[in-house]
Amino acid sequence: MSKCKKQRKRFDDINVIPFIDIMLVLLVMVLTTATFIKQGVIPVDLPTAKTTTKKDIKKEITIYVNAKGELFIDKEKVNLKTLEDRLSQISKDQTVVLRSDKESKFQDFVSVMDILKRLKHEQLYIVTKE
Repeated sequence: MSKCKKQRKRFDDINVIPFIDIMLVLLVMVLTTATFIKQGVIPVDLPTAKTTTKKDIKKEITIYVNAKGELFIDKEKVNLKTLEDRLSQISKDQTVVLRSDKESKFQDFVSVMDILKRLKHEQLYIVTKE
């Protein structure tokens, strides 16, 4: 008699690990897509504030500062010089909304605020999360 017997494996149960892998990949894709839909084209993680007031803003210019320090004006990537040129062309009464990522450098925020102050823009809103 031979000591090596062939053992046959029974296939009574279903292996669900590949199914779980596929479902997790689909979940990540849905969550990633939902994040971009919620925040728009430029993902910015807003800082929080204890007191906020929500105002109905009709016509506005939006300035984004992302975590990498890149500047966007109405979803168009610009540098500081271009930002200043664009802001100098609009009315001083025009509402400016600043959305700065909480992970961005404070210097980027200060640079934008310096331009707005130099151009005497008074209608400024800084967007935060509640």
